[in-house]
Amino acid sequence: MATIATLHRMSAAQLADRIRAGARSLAIVDVRDDDHIGGHIKGSLHFASGTLDVMMPTLIRRLEDVETVVFHCALSQQRGPGAALRYLREKKPEGTKPQTVYILDRGFVGWQEVYGEDTQLTENFRKEIWQNY
Repeated sequence: MATIATLHRMSAAQLADRIRAGARSLAIVDVRDDDHIGGHIKGSLHFASGTLDVMMPTLIRRLEDVETVVFHCALSQQRGPGAALRYLREKKPEGTKPQTVYILDRGFVGWQEVYGEDTQLTENFRKEIWQNY
């Protein structure tokens, strides 16, 4: 059984490369709550951690045919890894495509430091929100 320590990690650079290459079968799941304001990774799905009790079945159905799933929160230390673990534990492996689940290393904070102002990779970025995070 997966634990936070055994979850795969993906760097911001690796994710950016996959997005730029037009990676198919990739889903980015942003589980930030109120801290979602100020920008997000282009094309990411927002499932706030506070709604996961209700929304997990929807998330599982939506991602059933996706090969690579990347979860993140602000720092990818609590909410992101917790959501990834919960997703792995609740999805039914029978009859589904093989899937690799990652945690975005350093979360959105690390992402925005490098790619926040890159409009090909980040949407609705507001630098002033992240300057002192």
